[in-house]
Amino acid sequence: MNRPIHFEIPAEKPERAINFYKKVFGWKFERWNGPMEYWNISTGDSQPGINGGLMTRREPAQPCVNTMDVANLDETIKGIEDAGGLCVVPKMPIPGVGWLAYFKDTEGHIFGAMQADPAAK
Repeated sequence: MNRPIHFEIPAEKPERAINFYKKVFGWKFERWNGPMEYWNISTGDSQPGINGGLMTRREPAQPCVNTMDVANLDETIKGIEDAGGLCVVPKMPIPGVGWLAYFKDTEGHIFGAMQADPAAK
């Protein structure tokens, strides 16, 4: 089965985006030693997931939304807003799955955050 193995985040101001994702999710960034400005992103190693990259050049509109697994969506919403992000779709239940909200980061990209909760209605 084909699975997502990488994601990319274009950013007009990479340091601003790096600071945002470090503060909100604790991601680690390492500058790539290649011909373009690019940072490899490590999202963690304690549970299944994917890693990605942050690039300085803006490409056409990003066609997909990445959703992050979070332990507490209410705390995540506050952390995102405190870090300069914006909640664009409020917390909503996905019955039998969990709680989901969508946000814009400091670069204007949409992403989701979901808290697992089989009792969500």
